[in-house]
Amino acid sequence: MFQPGRVIERLASRLHAPPEIVERREERAFIPCHPAPPVKSPNLVELVIGARRNLIEGWTERYYRAGIGSFRILRRQIVFVNSPEHIRYVVVTRHGNFERKSPQMRRALEALLGDGLFISDGDTWSRRRPLVADIVHKRRLPEFGRTMEDAALAVAAEWAALPQEAEIELTEEMGRLTAAIISRAVFGKNIARAAAQQVIEGFSAYQRQADSFNLGYFLGADEGWPTLGGPQRRRAIAKVHGVVEAVINAHLAGEGDAGSMVDLLIRRNRRSEGQPLDTTALRNEAATIFMAGHETTATTLTWAWYLLANAPWVAKAVHDEIDAACGPRSPTLADLPQLRWCRAVIQETLRLYPPVPLLPRQALEADRIGDLAVEKSALVMIAPWLLHRSADLWEKPNHFLPERFLSGARIDPYAYIPFAVGPRICPGMNFGLDEATLCLAILAQRFEVQPRAGYRVEPVCRLTLRPKGGLPATIVRRPAPNAG
Repeated sequence: MFQPGRVIERLASRLHAPPEIVERREERAFIPCHPAPPVKSPNLVELVIGARRNLIEGWTERYYRAGIGSFRILRRQIVFVNSPEHIRYVVVTRHGNFERKSPQMRRALEALLGDGLFISDGDTWSRRRPLVADIVHKRRLPEFGRTMEDAALAVAAEWAALPQEAEIELTEEMGRLTAAIISRAVFGKNIARAAAQQVIEGFSAYQRQADSFNLGYFLGADEGWPTLGGPQRRRAIAKVHGVVEAVINAHLAGEGDAGSMVDLLIRRNRRSEGQPLDTTALRNEAATIFMAGHETTATTLTWAWYLLANAPWVAKAVHDEIDAACGPRSPTLADLPQLRWCRAVIQETLRLYPPVPLLPRQALEADRIGDLAVEKSALVMIAPWLLHRSADLWEKPNHFLPERFLSGARIDPYAYIPFAVGPRICPGMNFGLDEATLCLAILAQRFEVQPRAGYRVEPVCRLTLRPKGGLPATIVRRPAPNAG
């Protein structure tokens, strides 16, 4: 069957070969996969091909150090901000001038999320942020803890029923797990599995069609060009919107699950001052919460399994900790304070593989960052992928070292930003951290995950940071711990 996308990909690779993927194992040390920085800066053609293929390739060595800089792509200034003090200036001191997400991100997501919190700004963002922040606040975590536990235990039961040496695809498995959690948390426990799967498939198909470059912006259109949508993209949007709108309408008719995030959102919306959100706005916020809660945690858990499989000394510390804290019973939300290694593995995973590795902003007006003049409508690039691997901010930045989060040393909040930082920090940060830590603990208590021997793992970003082609792996049962 003719696949034009594959043909274009092969032609692009001939014009600009993808970078080497670096991965190295040493005695009690592991440097996980990452693209090697190119020796020289890419030209315009290489830059465009590279950006469409993988947004984390093409950064030369000089960008992996703290600092600021500027370059141009066609008619647009690109400002690179990679030092904690200047990041603070952009996202806090001058938040009002730099709050807008880039046109590329807005255009790539607007058809799916509308004016949802992730890509909105100005009055829309200011009005909705308190609504969403309240329903995902950390004080509500106990309400959703049992949902996390039940979903992880369901996956554990499925894994236990697999025949020996059966292979799974980890990104899909973790996607099903986090979708089960977030769909029940957002939409209510009564959502059908088929409906949740429809939302997952819709999001995945939409991401495959996303244009993360937007040539129009670099040619001078400050808002970028609208993204053209083919039939596959329209079908993906319809899948997601159909499910979410049905749930919203059920809640508005009094038929939804009390206590779900949609229920809380609707009730909070009715009590809020000013103009309440209509059905479309409620749908956009519910879709945004689902996307953020499903995709980001699924990719984090996938990368965590990859890292543990290649650092058996860390896996042993995790297993010993779980066995000591929980014995034969399953970990619960209440155990998380004792599961420090599990939490550190998730934190280090987020450092090495931040789910959203680029956080581009757009300058509303001309400004100055340090000694650098910033033009109106310039693209201001804050990149957790680069910041988290800067040699002058982190010791052994490319190594997997979860113990760096156990030492008690203070970590600069503007040097570690997997959930962004400042007023636009992810409101679901605590939910996501606890969800990932608890799911890892429940599954790691029972299983080890072994990626397929010889499989080449490669991080690729279009909207989020995933292993290219997924991550095939075998599940190995651990012996049950003795009762204490």
